[in-house]
Amino acid sequence: MYVVQYSDDMVIIDCGGKFPDESLLGIDLIIPDITYLEDNQDKIRALIVTHGHEDHIGAIPFILKKINVPIYATHFTLGLIEIKLEEHRLMRDTKLVTINSDSRIEFGTISASFFRVSHSIPDCLGIVFHTPEGNIVHTGDFKFDLTPANSQHAEIHKMAEIGNQGVICLISESTNAERRGSTPSEQMVGDHMVEAFMKADGKIIISTFASNVSRVQQVVESAMKTNRKLVLLGRSMVNVVSVAIERGYLIVPEGMIIEPNEVEKLPPEKVVILCTGSQGEPNAALARLSTGNYRDATIYPGDTVIFAASPIPGNEKDVSRIIDNLFQLGAKVVYGSGSSTGMHVSGHGYQEDLKLMLTLMKPTYFIPIHGEFRMLHHHRLLAESVGVEKGNTFIIKNGDVVDIENSVARQTRSIPAGDTYVDGISVGDVGEIVLRDRRQLSEDGMLVIVLTISRTDRKIIQGPDTITRGFVYVKNSEDLLKEINRLVKKTIHELEAENIRQWNVMKQNIKKTIGKFLYAQTKRKPMILPIIIEI
Repeated sequence: MYVVQYSDDMVIIDCGGKFPDESLLGIDLIIPDITYLEDNQDKIRALIVTHGHEDHIGAIPFILKKINVPIYATHFTLGLIEIKLEEHRLMRDTKLVTINSDSRIEFGTISASFFRVSHSIPDCLGIVFHTPEGNIVHTGDFKFDLTPANSQHAEIHKMAEIGNQGVICLISESTNAERRGSTPSEQMVGDHMVEAFMKADGKIIISTFASNVSRVQQVVESAMKTNRKLVLLGRSMVNVVSVAIERGYLIVPEGMIIEPNEVEKLPPEKVVILCTGSQGEPNAALARLSTGNYRDATIYPGDTVIFAASPIPGNEKDVSRIIDNLFQLGAKVVYGSGSSTGMHVSGHGYQEDLKLMLTLMKPTYFIPIHGEFRMLHHHRLLAESVGVEKGNTFIIKNGDVVDIENSVARQTRSIPAGDTYVDGISVGDVGEIVLRDRRQLSEDGMLVIVLTISRTDRKIIQGPDTITRGFVYVKNSEDLLKEINRLVKKTIHELEAENIRQWNVMKQNIKKTIGKFLYAQTKRKPMILPIIIEI
């Protein structure tokens, strides 16, 4: 999420979510902290969405519940956004405006125009913000593909015109800033896919990103050429394909798509399954197929499984586990980086693509975005190599503000920013303290100590009783638990002798004493929960 502001007019660019890593136990989604936007919501004029990937639209329903802002996006992108709004029952209250690369919109002192870019999803836009301080360009996610599978060519001529008009600041993505050369064309994948389909004997199971409609179209065309029916597995795959067909971005012959329960009724050489799960997601369709847990479809020896997507860094372990499972089932598996299999090309520009964008725009100042710090650093070096003055690039963190005044840019201040965690229906209720408790429980388990005390004389009437979960096995640790109970009694008697009767003090002393003892005995730190009942 980025914000362009001039005077009292603010425009938000994209509103994405990201998926948690394994350290964020129980968290479903990470969305931006919008404290600053909530404090200034009377100034917000619009949310402009560059394209429909999850890291650009995933947080929209959660943000709209706090800030009702009109959304401007292309025809296909709005189709994906509408699915999310319907799930959250927000369609009726949200203003949706369809735009294209020829649109021009006024937002008070700021106006916005657009240019088409190529990416791995249809209908992607870059944005030009026209402000009294000059033009600010946000590229969105892009690559330069001269033979795109969907025929949506990047408007290079328009980018050159924008550069000739003058760009005070360019904001450009950096995902592949470390990779030399130019991004291969999507057309290459189609040729390799037809070849693989023709060689396959049994069923074909192909997994890719649901949002890559061009790749889905290539699967459809390959299925047509090999006389196969198409089955869709996975909720996101079904949703995206439905929107793409409905809005004219995907052409599928009538009768080609069949229901999952029809798979086993057809000869295997007549079926291709298109599914989610190329990144090793444990609950996705491919993971369930790899363990034989999908009700309507089974992978048999001789079937071919194709990964038409490269693993995102961090997902390699999960993907490898699924590949192992598939080999154990006897499947033929086509996997590895897209360059080695020919089944995937990136939707993000390599170094030559990024340099071309910089050359076309000729910005005075440059802000690289989207990527780890090393990627932003490499993008800065690329910018300097094509003419951006050294010192005119700002590598910013969440919350950093770049101010432009009298054609001079400075980064000297920040606003409140960070992450908000979504856990089930709870948004923002889970913080670091809760996550710390979850990590402790997952690592060392818990110990519950229950005892009953007399209200009048503070003597122990019953207990202590010790309940353990995830710490030790009770039947093998009777001596340890007896010693815990003895120490609890001793602690209570010592406090009674000192006439200390406050519950919180008693609980703290029990936790301290037992915690020290358990660490000495086991080198573990379980969560200790004393429960004192007074009667």
